[in-house]
Amino acid sequence: MTLEPDEPTETTTPADDPADPFEELVMAALDSLPDAFRGRLGSVAIVVEDEPSAYELQSVGAAGLLGLYTGVPRTAYGAENAAAASKITIFRGPHLRQFRTPEALADGVAETVRHEVAHHFGISDERLVELARERRGR
Repeated sequence: MTLEPDEPTETTTPADDPADPFEELVMAALDSLPDAFRGRLGSVAIVVEDEPSAYELQSVGAAGLLGLYTGVPRTAYGAENAAAASKITIFRGPHLRQFRTPEALADGVAETVRHEVAHHFGISDERLVELARERRGR
């Protein structure tokens, strides 16, 4: 399912059908982003999928993924005119296996959303590690 911050989901849910709790966590994480960032997500598709594909894992050389950004970072020259839309995928299964309590799951989803949004704004994994160290005072 594709989610858009501050907008209803693409598919409607009948009133007697409960919303997907995982998707609600993703929406809450998006809603918690500062306006300056949330407002610049523009045409980025935010998608929840159950598991990463073998191709997605291979494309980043990872044994597992919580999320994946694909597209042209906004810092790249010509990003506004890129032919392919940017996409952030949040993977449900890995989150549910890694984060066992509701609080840990909410924190894990929020961290993954922030991480993938950072990639959209051109921040590398290496820089994200540096920023995390700085936050912890190392």
